[in-house]
Amino acid sequence: MRARPRWSRVLLGLGLTLVLLAGLAVVGLRVLQDRYDRVVVEEQLLDPDARRDRTDPDGPLNYLLVGTDRWQSGSAEDRRADSILIVHVPAGGREAFLVSIPRDLLVPIPARTGYGGGQDKINAAYEHGGGGMGGTRLLSATLSRLTGIRFDGAALVDFSGFRKVIDLLGGVRMCVDTEVRSVHTDRVFSPGCRQMDGGEALDYVRQRYDLPNGDYDRQTHQQQLLRAMLDRAGQTSLTTNPVKLDQLIRAVGNSLTVDTNGVPLEDLLLALRDLPSDALRGVRVPSYPQTIGQVSYVVLENGGGGLFAAVRGTRMPEWARANPRWINQL
Repeated sequence: MRARPRWSRVLLGLGLTLVLLAGLAVVGLRVLQDRYDRVVVEEQLLDPDARRDRTDPDGPLNYLLVGTDRWQSGSAEDRRADSILIVHVPAGGREAFLVSIPRDLLVPIPARTGYGGGQDKINAAYEHGGGGMGGTRLLSATLSRLTGIRFDGAALVDFSGFRKVIDLLGGVRMCVDTEVRSVHTDRVFSPGCRQMDGGEALDYVRQRYDLPNGDYDRQTHQQQLLRAMLDRAGQTSLTTNPVKLDQLIRAVGNSLTVDTNGVPLEDLLLALRDLPSDALRGVRVPSYPQTIGQVSYVVLENGGGGLFAAVRGTRMPEWARANPRWINQL
């Protein structure tokens, strides 16, 4: 009997799959499977050098998530990755680590057709690859060369499309820790916890200016939004509202492109019952900002402080306990 893979827990980490699965029986999943297959786009998002050849469903798993506001746009300024995360699921599948890669991290980007390669910010790899599938491939190759990590799958997410998903869930509860004014809408977010609709939540987690820790705070807020979506999905009964469920499936599908590494989507959906929302751990890459040639970058601290070796192997939970400085509260 084929073991069910745990690839799809990456989607759970995003709050996507639980939106589809919360409260549903297996029979309901099978009824909805064909519809889900039709709306979710599958592409080869991983570079061959960044792909793990064989996935051991019982071992630790690593997935690449790339989020952008307008990944289908043709303009170059809209083709830099806004969010880059490695989702690490240790063996046993009882927790998942969301490792946010600083988008200004200075890295060597390998050459591709039309691009000669060179040192640049890691989110520029997405642009140099042309955005979309090509951009994600180059980004995966860049990240794999930097960290030594090979991936079991990938997902490309249009976060602007999440606005409708969040609204269909009835909003999410977010806690603002520091007052900040949006550079995009001029909206002021005051400290305190409250329910936010999709527009508010996405606006808030995009902010990085005027925050005590700049982009590091933005990374934490994005991780907190994923946790909030997961919590909200778990509170919402979709079995009694098939119209809303259908709307959610379509909204998710319109926002998502996946590389399942050859695993059928049905198996991925059926493998999602074990990981609770409180098992998500936010991780900050050991690094610090540095200005080089009048350009602001982020550089690794001590090569990442052993984080990437922990992700490649089996010691991520131990690394997290030994390095509380780099663990975000979600």
